[in-house]
Amino acid sequence: MTGTLALDNGVGLTPQMGWNSWNKFACNINETLIKQTADKIVSLGLDKIGYTYVNIDDCWMLKERDAEGHMIPDPKTFPGGMKALGDYIHERGLKFGVYSSAGNYTCEGRAGSLYHEDIDAMDWASWGVDYLKYDNCFNENVPAIVRYPRMRDALNKTGRPIFYSICNWGYENTVEWGPKTGNSWRTTMDIKGIWASI
Repeated sequence: MTGTLALDNGVGLTPQMGWNSWNKFACNINETLIKQTADKIVSLGLDKIGYTYVNIDDCWMLKERDAEGHMIPDPKTFPGGMKALGDYIHERGLKFGVYSSAGNYTCEGRAGSLYHEDIDAMDWASWGVDYLKYDNCFNENVPAIVRYPRMRDALNKTGRPIFYSICNWGYENTVEWGPKTGNSWRTTMDIKGIWASI
């Protein structure tokens, strides 16, 4: 018998493994760094033991959206755009992850996805995104049980299987609604690279 204790959307049947840019680089990211990381994962053979996700955290987008309401990748740090970067990652047999927030802005003040769930999900699907880390900043005090299912539904409507990682720090009783909403969910605030934090 097989099954899942989380959102049953065809992904996340085993624990997600890979790399995320935040703890080491925070906002100091660019497409060259991401490509080098993808190449290093493959050259070290980490992909062969399950480390397949290359996840770009906060700061890949601008604060503003374009006239049609789309997020804008930062042209200084990601001049090739996110579709081309996703293609590069996929060509190496890896999976492509991005970040947003279930608020008006991300934690670093870039464009968030609150009230833009459908357009963002469609854009990410068109770029070939395989993973979304969805944070909790600038959320206007809209309950999590409203915000996070909205993005779940928007992702599912795209028809592309996208791993949905709820990053609301374990607030608002995530354990009660998380299993029906996401493939994984946070239980704590950020950890730091020190044993006391871990």
